[in-house]
Amino acid sequence: MQVTDIGNKEEGKVWHRKPAPGKGILVTVVRSAQQAKTVRFLHVTFDTTGDSFLAGDYHGNIYVFDISRNRFRLVQKTGQASTALAFNLRRTTEFLVALADYSIKCFDKDTKQLVSWMRGHEGAVSSISVHSSGRYAITTSSDTAQLWDLDSFQRKRKLNIRQSVGIQRVFFLPLSNTILSCFSDDSIFAWESDTLFCKYQLPVPESGPRIYYKAFAVTRDGKSLAAGGRSNLLHLWCLDSRQLVRVVQMPTQVRTVRQLEFLPDSFDGGASQTLGVLSQDGVMRFINIHTCKLLFHMGSHDDAITSATVSPNGRHVVAIMDNGSINVYSVQSLTQEYNKPPPPQVAVVSGGEADHDSSNLKVKVRSEIVQRPAKTSGRRMQTKVLRPPAGSAAEDKENELPAGLNKKRLVALLKAFGEYPAKYRMFVWRSLLCLPENHAAYSSLTDKGLHSAYLTLHDKYPIKSHKLQRGLQRVLSALAHWAAIFGETDYLPLVAFPFVKLFQNNPLLCFEVVATVIVNWCQHWFEYFPNPPLNILSMAENVLAHHDKELLQHLVDCGVTSQLYVWPLLETLFSEVLTRDEWLCLFDNVFSNHPSFLLMACVAYVICCREPLLLCSQKQDFEYFFHHRNNLDMGAMIKEAYRLMGSTPADLHPRTMLSDFTPLTKGQYPVFNHYPEFIVEYQSRERERIRLQEMEYLRERQEVSELRADCVRRQAEEEAYYAQQELLQQAEEQRRHILAQEEEKLTQQRTKLAAMKRELKVKELQLLDAARRRFLKHQQDLRASQIQKLDQEISRKMDLRERETATAVQDLEVRQMELEAQRKLLEQQLFKEQERVGREVEEEVEMRTRRAEREEDSYRELLHNTDTNLQGLEESLAEACQLGLESDWQREVAERLERVDAEQERKRHRLAELHRQTLAQEERLTNTLRDVAGRKWDEVMSTRAQLQEQRQPLSSADTDGQTQMRIRSPCSTRGLPHRPGATAAVNAGASTAGAHTVTGAAIGSAAPTTTTTTPRQAGASMVCLNNQSPSESASTNFSLDRGRAQLDSSERELMRDIRELRQKLAARAREASTVSSQSVQSLSSVSQ
Repeated sequence: MQVTDIGNKEEGKVWHRKPAPGKGILVTVVRSAQQAKTVRFLHVTFDTTGDSFLAGDYHGNIYVFDISRNRFRLVQKTGQASTALAFNLRRTTEFLVALADYSIKCFDKDTKQLVSWMRGHEGAVSSISVHSSGRYAITTSSDTAQLWDLDSFQRKRKLNIRQSVGIQRVFFLPLSNTILSCFSDDSIFAWESDTLFCKYQLPVPESGPRIYYKAFAVTRDGKSLAAGGRSNLLHLWCLDSRQLVRVVQMPTQVRTVRQLEFLPDSFDGGASQTLGVLSQDGVMRFINIHTCKLLFHMGSHDDAITSATVSPNGRHVVAIMDNGSINVYSVQSLTQEYNKPPPPQVAVVSGGEADHDSSNLKVKVRSEIVQRPAKTSGRRMQTKVLRPPAGSAAEDKENELPAGLNKKRLVALLKAFGEYPAKYRMFVWRSLLCLPENHAAYSSLTDKGLHSAYLTLHDKYPIKSHKLQRGLQRVLSALAHWAAIFGETDYLPLVAFPFVKLFQNNPLLCFEVVATVIVNWCQHWFEYFPNPPLNILSMAENVLAHHDKELLQHLVDCGVTSQLYVWPLLETLFSEVLTRDEWLCLFDNVFSNHPSFLLMACVAYVICCREPLLLCSQKQDFEYFFHHRNNLDMGAMIKEAYRLMGSTPADLHPRTMLSDFTPLTKGQYPVFNHYPEFIVEYQSRERERIRLQEMEYLRERQEVSELRADCVRRQAEEEAYYAQQELLQQAEEQRRHILAQEEEKLTQQRTKLAAMKRELKVKELQLLDAARRRFLKHQQDLRASQIQKLDQEISRKMDLRERETATAVQDLEVRQMELEAQRKLLEQQLFKEQERVGREVEEEVEMRTRRAEREEDSYRELLHNTDTNLQGLEESLAEACQLGLESDWQREVAERLERVDAEQERKRHRLAELHRQTLAQEERLTNTLRDVAGRKWDEVMSTRAQLQEQRQPLSSADTDGQTQMRIRSPCSTRGLPHRPGATAAVNAGASTAGAHTVTGAAIGSAAPTTTTTTPRQAGASMVCLNNQSPSESASTNFSLDRGRAQLDSSERELMRDIRELRQKLAARAREASTVSSQSVQSLSSVSQ
């Protein structure tokens, strides 16, 4: 027994070596998880073919096991344990799984996808029944049953019952639209699936103990129902008559029936006779429900079965064991009596009145002999053992066949009906031929492989079915390995083919049937090998001559021998001239009679066809006749054969030449040497020699073919080379011709292109002239807009300049007012200081008046010269400043004209920069004036020092102080010609300097001579200070008016230049337009 542990594999092989024949258990499948724990399998179910089944384990994994292909595959992981499975839907790849959460899911085993999810049960689903059409399904739980439409996966109906009455099972009957519902009170109802109309109710047995139904099974034809429960009794119901037909009592070891399963049979037409009963002890017993005979059993107390499922084809049984594993059983290996027909029916006559009480239906199951008990009125069981009559044993001993059949009775049955029942024909043949079924000997023959004589059988005898082709090749090879003659016989495939086609599913029986036919019905066929068996043909010809001389004479006259009208029938065993049913009918009689019956059948065929044969005169017609089917009454032919068997004289009868039937020996097949061995050996040697020569010939032919192919290839290459060269030469000539044509076309195209170019050039010049005109007009418009913008900008700048000038004038006036206020303040201070100094030096003034007057005159002359020089310097400085301003304004105007589109912020920045430059120049000028004034003051101080050293009189010091005041005033007022800021600074500096001078003079003077100052001198001092303001104002106003006049003149000159530029541009545009129009006219005249 093989054990396959699938573990965590998702696919693999079910078994790793082919199970040996005769083994009941093919394979045991277990699934071990981590830590050597075994995962239990819970449910299994077969598909409609019976070749594969589903299995669900405790972890929710669903596997598909394909027995025919020896493969298993994991198709789904549900994550929870399954409670029921169904696999025979309309879509063969889909299956239903009932899970522990009370839901039903539909999956696809190929794509592993969830197809649908059905909910509605409030308890665990115990079973799923699918209609034979695959469209509907019934799911059953303890409290309800629901009908589902598997096309839409919607619930159609729901069966609710009282809590006191539980549901045992609800399922579809096969091949009908009837739903059978079984309840816990042993009531069974039948419903119409479309309308749910109650069709009938099976009557509950009133007599006998109550069974408490738990298990149910229905035959494939839906006519019989078996029910069992908590008892060793089984009830068999006939659903057509709705009556309890039999009560079967199981052995005493059975106390409770867990499961019932009918075992299908391919020959019973759906009326299964074998019922499997799984009891509480884990043993599943298979009984015949008609004979109540125990056929075989599965499982044991140590290896108990939990549940089992039978395949629809009846070949396998899959059982879930108590340890959680799966055992796959082969039904054919479990019992050899599985294919046997039931024994003859024996009527048991019992005394007493016939009643239909259920107690009279009880039959007890026995494992050895058939017992048919009948109950007396006191319900005491009496057992009668059926035994054959004692007197018939001796006379039927020679007619006894294996498996309990009697040849004499079979022949009587055959003569009565003309053929054996098709259902039991194979069984009868096996018994008539006494086939030994030598598995080991046959395996030794098949292990030798295909015989060399039949490697190319498909070439000579092509067969459409590959399976049939391989079967024929296998049987013929086994025959050739058994006897060498069969590898040399040409007609052996014709002999074996009908049996191969008939026994294609059992090659052992096929081989033994063919071997038996050869040994018995082909006696003396191979003595004249390789010629036809002339002795056998002579026997048939002698029989024909005895019974129909006229027909034989006609055949002789036409030149037709027995090799033409007997041998074609024998070498094909009538398979060419008879249909399948006729052939089976014929060989029912052949196998039931002496081997000479086959020759008599040939003669009978010829005699039955004498009318058409007498009409034939050509040899070809006879050949065609005996190789094709003809209209023939098979019954008449068999009767004629039997007539020939009985009326042929003993000296002509083939029985005297042919031995009686001899079956094959059991264990090893007999030695077959009824043939000329030297001829066979010679033919074998010749065949081997021919094979070697053929191989040598093939090798040489291969070499020659390779040489020929090489030669052909080289010749083809050479021809291809010359053809290629010729093509290249033709292509070169064609290319030159094409080039000449192309050059001519190119010349024409160039001429056309030149004309087009001229036209395009004229158009281009016209377009250029128009574009130039548009451009000139655009430029004129642009210049006009620019000039207009410049005019607007100039006017805006002029307005801005006027506003700036007005602002500057206002600033100067304000500054002038500030300076005037400062001057007045300074004059007041000076006046006070003069009064103080005057009081101090009054006495000295009086004392030095003369000297002061004289020195005053000299100083006046000196001062006059100094004033003249200073005035010239001031004028030159003013002119330089004016020129600088004019140049700056001109440069600024030029820059502004060039940068019309610049931003206002840049212009302000430039104006600020120019303003800073002007301030810097003014600052430099102011510093220059200050330096000059400083130098003059230094000279005055040096002169004063000299006067002090000479100790001049006080009058000269007073005169010197007044002279210094006069010098300070013009210096302070002449330094700022145009900038108010600078003017204020100079004036402030001058005033401060004068103040310091007076103070210094007062401090440094000697003792005063007089205490008062004359009015004239004081007035002169006042006039010197007060006259600074008008002179400074006049100088400032003059410089501003002069700058504005220059700006106006520059602006007028700029406008004049702009007007001249406009006139020049207009003249140039007119000249260009005139020239372009003249050029266009000249080009147009040239093109014309």
